Amino acid sequence: MVIRHTEIKKMEQLYEKNGNQLVLLYGREGCDKEALIRIFCKGKKFFYYRARKASAQEQCMQFGHEIEKQYDLSLNKYNYTEFFNRIRSGSASKLVVVIDEFQNIAKRDEEFFKAVLKLKAKKLYPGPVMILLASSSVAWMEQELENVLGDSRKKVDDIIKLEDLKFLDIVRSYPEYSVSDCVKVYGILGGVSSYMNRWNSKKDIRSNICKHILSPSGYLFEEAERFIGSELRELAIYDTILAAIAAGHRKLNDLFNETGFSRAKISVYMKNLAAFEVVEKVNSFETGGWENAQKGIYQIRCNYVNFWFRFVYPHLSDLYMMTPETFYDAYIAHDLDDYMNRYFVQVCMEYLELLNLVDKLPIRIHKAGTWVGKTGNIDIIAQDSARNSLIGLCNWSKPQLTYEMCEKLFDTMKKAKLKSGYYYLFSAKSFDDELLEKAKEDKRLVLVDMTQL
Repeated sequence: MVIRHTEIKKMEQLYEKNGNQLVLLYGREGCDKEALIRIFCKGKKFFYYRARKASAQEQCMQFGHEIEKQYDLSLNKYNYTEFFNRIRSGSASKLVVVIDEFQNIAKRDEEFFKAVLKLKAKKLYPGPVMILLASSSVAWMEQELENVLGDSRKKVDDIIKLEDLKFLDIVRSYPEYSVSDCVKVYGILGGVSSYMNRWNSKKDIRSNICKHILSPSGYLFEEAERFIGSELRELAIYDTILAAIAAGHRKLNDLFNETGFSRAKISVYMKNLAAFEVVEKVNSFETGGWENAQKGIYQIRCNYVNFWFRFVYPHLSDLYMMTPETFYDAYIAHDLDDYMNRYFVQVCMEYLELLNLVDKLPIRIHKAGTWVGKTGNIDIIAQDSARNSLIGLCNWSKPQLTYEMCEKLFDTMKKAKLKSGYYYLFSAKSFDDELLEKAKEDKRLVLVDMTQL
């Protein structure tokens, strides 16, 4: 099982502090926050309540029943002030109070946060307490929570977001896999820990895709649309937009022509998808060649949603009529390498970030990104605070990274009005002889093969 050691360590440090703490913990569905909470609470006195999607009155009743059950008592009043007045650790140890999916309460009951703040201020349960409010609603946490908290925001000790795991976490989780296979898993699943925990690295990529994604009994068979529908309504509209983006229609006008929806409507729905971290706008790194850059480009941000809409959604009828293996060979096998190009760039970017952390790069990276041009792209641009640049070129699908590819990169850099003294050239397979010779003569060229990642 994937364990989030960094976040657990941070929570333990907060727990060890004197006084009471109020901590907010959130991440997208599938981030396995529940497993993290279980590990954190092990060996501690705790009260856990999982908030329902219910009315304020029903929620209060359910919460009260949990209090009565855990502490073997009867309540005369059913309100959050009374609930937090009756909790106990039974010793001098700090009590951990966990309200999971707390947004289901906060959306409908203003008294909830008032009671939470009283609890933190020792106006209710007098003993030391750590209050952990958890949520899997990223959009609500990042767009609505501030309004709910108001001036009480300063009472929050920390907000911990459970980001998707990194490529390095995938490598550590699947020791049986080659680096190449780990890149493929990353491109398919992203860093969603609940997905990763179902993947069997003792089986090859094809077998896992067939079992978990293409089989009706598979864990991920309908996961893409279930995930989108967990917080967004009108799934038919979102599916139509996502299918168009996955098919290569990445500008607002292209989506207008492809879907038939108005530009205003598409903009609203794209904003919702962005808030839910399903899509994102691709912003080119700021250089002097703005007139040569493409603008208004969108892409599907969530790796698994992208995979589903790229390979499965367009052929859904055949998915139900073919065996998983036949479907994989017909619709996925041939194009999987091209699909992985984008994710190999992300892996190479992460590699540079790690080198930057240990000061193993010729510059200290201050900001990094990519550049999408009208006639060519620059995979990686990294700059220090003085705007000295390091350029990355990433080759995943071609048999070799060639010097000709580098010359095309140099031409694209001219259009971007960009110069650099350092080039990191990444290849999943090999380098041609001309580039190998050039790298011996020109120390600005650093060749990185897959095994070094």
